[in-house]
Amino acid sequence: MNGRDRVIDALRAYAIGGVVLGHWLVTALVLDADGTLHVASPLVALPGLAPVTWLLQTLGLFFFVSGYAAARSLAGGPGGAARWWARRMGRLVLPTLALLGIGAAVLLAAIVTGTPDATLAVALHLAISPLWFLLPLVALSALIVPLRAAVRRWGPWRCVAPAVALVAAADLAARLLPAVPGRLPVALLAAWCVPWLLGLAHADGRLVGRRAGAVLAGTGAVALAALVTLGYPVSAVGVPGAAMSNLSPPSLVAVALAVTQVGLALLLRPALARLLRRPRPARAVAALNRSAIGVYLSHQPVLVGVTALTAHAGHPLPGLHTAPHDLVWVLARLCWLPVFAAVLLAMRRRPGRSSAPRPARSVGAPGPLGRVRARRAPGVR
Repeated sequence: MNGRDRVIDALRAYAIGGVVLGHWLVTALVLDADGTLHVASPLVALPGLAPVTWLLQTLGLFFFVSGYAAARSLAGGPGGAARWWARRMGRLVLPTLALLGIGAAVLLAAIVTGTPDATLAVALHLAISPLWFLLPLVALSALIVPLRAAVRRWGPWRCVAPAVALVAAADLAARLLPAVPGRLPVALLAAWCVPWLLGLAHADGRLVGRRAGAVLAGTGAVALAALVTLGYPVSAVGVPGAAMSNLSPPSLVAVALAVTQVGLALLLRPALARLLRRPRPARAVAALNRSAIGVYLSHQPVLVGVTALTAHAGHPLPGLHTAPHDLVWVLARLCWLPVFAAVLLAMRRRPGRSSAPRPARSVGAPGPLGRVRARRAPGVR
């Protein structure tokens, strides 16, 4: 239980990278004539791009890896479940508090310099929006002992079924009783509990091999197609102005997509293991894993910061300040991605710290994997 799993590292890296790229591609900050910024989305004018969100909305893999890593670390770590949970919360809360502290200082500076209130509201919303993941992650971590016992006793399918039923009930309530409170936290916990439970089962040696992967991928894909046919939005993320979102709160589409992604990950496990025997892919995965929580928490402030600072360039910059009305905007935004990545890398680089990963133990094959432990949750250092 003390070794690393290279494939889990790679899935964590892909999950974090998908979230970051997804936000950078679908979040447009349009510069108005009065100098303020407002949020828009290219998915409004270009609905044909909605299937691309199925590749970039990787929260299902995020929680699958989190469940797997939690089970491994709980089994191999010192002390009981309470000490394990306290250590885990420390790894989550401390970076979050640091981000909030920096954000508060930047917000104060922006207020002093006369930044418009509308721009401040947009910046604040985008900066703190990634923190939603703390609610299900903290809750599921606190419940890991009974959840793991349930998976071992009844199997993953019987444990997943009630969570899926809760999400279905939340979806039905949204249509019939939209004013009923409490739907968001219920759907949030139930939806992401599904891939978390699958991760617990995988850590215990269940749901392994191509057959399990094919069943999960096929079931999820069929469910996804059926739900879209029944009228669910095609986009895996929210679209401004749409009557329903598949992500806020997560709907059955989010659950079906998560199951599909987990199944595909299991099918690709042997190929990923072979790829990660090569030094370069292993180093890239290790580098992102070392700073996963920082990357996740910082990527939206980077987008806001670059957009706001360049708003004084004298005229709106294509793909950054212009409205996302056509494919030209998409191509221009793709050109800005290296700029965002460079700023994010500069923020995450620590003076005096070598970027070369240290050798670490691995499951299946030796090689450089960096210093982050595979049994930790996605984004947890």
